[in-house]
Amino acid sequence: MPKRSTSSLDQDRLARLLRAQDGVVSRSQLVELGASRADVRRLVARRELFVVHPGVYVDHGARPTRAQRRWAAVLACAPAALHRESALDAHGMTRDRRAGGTGTEPVRLVVGHDRRIRPPEGVVVERVAEHEQWVQPNRRPPRVAVELALLKAAADRDPAGAVALLSDAVHQGLTTAERLAQTVGRLPRLPRRAFLGEVLADVASGARSVLEQRYLRDVERAHGLPLGERQLRQDTASGVVHRDVRYAPERVLVELDGAFGHRDAVDRWSDLQRDLDASVDDHLTLRPGWAQVLEPCRLAAIVAQVLRRRGWVGVPRPCGPACALGDGGATGPT
Repeated sequence: MPKRSTSSLDQDRLARLLRAQDGVVSRSQLVELGASRADVRRLVARRELFVVHPGVYVDHGARPTRAQRRWAAVLACAPAALHRESALDAHGMTRDRRAGGTGTEPVRLVVGHDRRIRPPEGVVVERVAEHEQWVQPNRRPPRVAVELALLKAAADRDPAGAVALLSDAVHQGLTTAERLAQTVGRLPRLPRRAFLGEVLADVASGARSVLEQRYLRDVERAHGLPLGERQLRQDTASGVVHRDVRYAPERVLVELDGAFGHRDAVDRWSDLQRDLDASVDDHLTLRPGWAQVLEPCRLAAIVAQVLRRRGWVGVPRPCGPACALGDGGATGPT
């Protein structure tokens, strides 16, 4: 923070601005506070301010924090707003397993489509038409709505990674599957739009039909697993239940969990009771979700191992040259 008054610079307002912007200020803001060019040079010469980007300064000489890097990028490219992973970070998302948070990843921004801008080093700019409808200018620093940031980031990832990102955000309470599904409808040029819309609509409706179809097509049929009984009605000690998939000879159940995020206590207790009823009837229950079904080769390897240990004499087949079935499903990230 500046220590001495220089010229007509309003020191009190500068101190408040630095507190509000995590210690970052731009040259244009200093001018608005009464500083001349000579004042700015003196502040830098006295090591009261340090250059982050051309025309953007921080009030200490150490490495800028992640929050300061975000502020510095927004001020350097103003008017601009945080976008994609940078916006998610600012929104408070802590569960993105891919982002890592090393502090070296670029700061991602969105600006108007008509802007011609050369961003400083470490900053990536995306030009978007009518971007104002997505920006939350009252947030500090400005950022796009969490739904847009999530969908844009998810569209750059493989299917399993995209679903994991969206599910993690819902689990953390940043949004809902319903709001994400509505936002997809406003993004006609979004990459992977059809896939993301299909998944989100399935999750939002609770129907699980798409998830069940993908399990049947990509896991069971593609890998030569036995054909399971579907939507089997059973009378149990807790009442009538419907099993998603049952491999009757091996006494194995597959219950497809299509939910995103937190599930209420009634649902969780219901799942526990269903599994308990199954175990009493000597059934083993597997409960894969979207993330597992979207890695079908690995899931098929696991289901095949369980079925073979419980008496299935068939042999699963790889679905193609790159199928993970051949190495027991070890291929791919954990």
